[in-house]
Amino acid sequence: MHKIWIERKRECESGYKGGDFNSEAVDSNFQRDRARIIHSASFRRLQSKTQVLSLGESDFYRTRLTHSLEVAQIGSSICNHLHSKYKDNQEVVNMLPSMSLIEAICLAHDIGHPPFGHGGEIALNKIMKDYGGFEGNGQTLRIITKLGEYSPDHGLDLTRRTMLGILKYPALHKTVSNYNDTIKPPKCIHDEESDVLDWVLNFSSKTDIDEFISVSIDKKNPDGHRKTKYKAFDTSIMEIADDIAYGVHDLEDALALELVTKEQWMQKIVPKAEAIDDYKKIIMHKYSLKSMIEFCNEKLFSESSRERKHAISRLVGYFINHIEIENQRIFESKELDKNAKLLNSAEKFLKLLKDFVVELVIKRHQVQVLEYKGQVIIEKLFNVILENPEKLLPKSDYNKYLDSENKHRIICDYIAGMTDIHASKVYSRIFIPSFGSMFER
Repeated sequence: MHKIWIERKRECESGYKGGDFNSEAVDSNFQRDRARIIHSASFRRLQSKTQVLSLGESDFYRTRLTHSLEVAQIGSSICNHLHSKYKDNQEVVNMLPSMSLIEAICLAHDIGHPPFGHGGEIALNKIMKDYGGFEGNGQTLRIITKLGEYSPDHGLDLTRRTMLGILKYPALHKTVSNYNDTIKPPKCIHDEESDVLDWVLNFSSKTDIDEFISVSIDKKNPDGHRKTKYKAFDTSIMEIADDIAYGVHDLEDALALELVTKEQWMQKIVPKAEAIDDYKKIIMHKYSLKSMIEFCNEKLFSESSRERKHAISRLVGYFINHIEIENQRIFESKELDKNAKLLNSAEKFLKLLKDFVVELVIKRHQVQVLEYKGQVIIEKLFNVILENPEKLLPKSDYNKYLDSENKHRIICDYIAGMTDIHASKVYSRIFIPSFGSMFER
């Protein structure tokens, strides 16, 4: 195992004695990464940032914080499953991230998301598209490498492997952006983080790096933004955990709030699930698709929250037990070439659940109105601060503003770091004459 994996951008940690990723000497560095993430201001603010449903509608459903905790739990469960599945393959066992590492990656994956969910992300990118772009995952990288509070110049100063795992879209905004009739951000990192991308990937060969950061045309939208093609091994585990949490746990929120009915489930999910290739295979197995659907039909819409939770747990278990590791045979570096992936039937079923949530929850009129409201708040805040930064930016941010070549980025960082509640208060204090006092912060 190479010492390079536990290097930090500020310094190379001492005391490394070699060994695999799960050795005590290496894992202590990943434990430190996890601790820095948990104790960071950006992580704490996730408790007041929208996941799908807007804050204040109920005390049950997920915020960005509870979502991130669930992704970390699912990520560690995936690693446990893969350890068991590949216990006779020492190369894979040595490659799998430790529990501390995968939890650090999963806990950090959303810390860059702005207030008001995707509405806030769209609003910030609308203004920033000519100034380096804005995208939630790109802001996550910016926080862990530049804005976090553990190092004056290097943010949370995490290890290289943790940073590689968090890097979902390894391409710059200027490389993938292709705006036509959209203001939605491309999946990317911001142009200012090109130095970070270089540092994170410099463990590999130039051939590997050039291929890894290459982009492709979106077949569904050839005139739109380009797409990144690859993710590192740890990132692939985190992304599956994120997709499971999104598809299953956001469904649970919708069920608890009675936003979807059993009739809709039977009409939109069951027939499509029955059409998946191996629906009837291994009928008696706990985690076969047929038994899974039958169990959900019985328990998912029960009036008992315990039975509903049992069904949700079984769904998560189904997906975890249908994950394998593949060699892409593209890269020399194993950290880039190996990827975790869902088996075909599970992948199709998860897409059904995610589409179900999008159609019946995210596209609901009420949710769309709240998202648009957040978008308007962010745009107005940005523009009024841009007109008068000296009066409206906090002193520390204004000092950064004066010294920065890209002044838009400083305002963007300030607003992106707000919670939904804080952004609403700042908006009200500026635009509603009767709101607020001189003692509010």
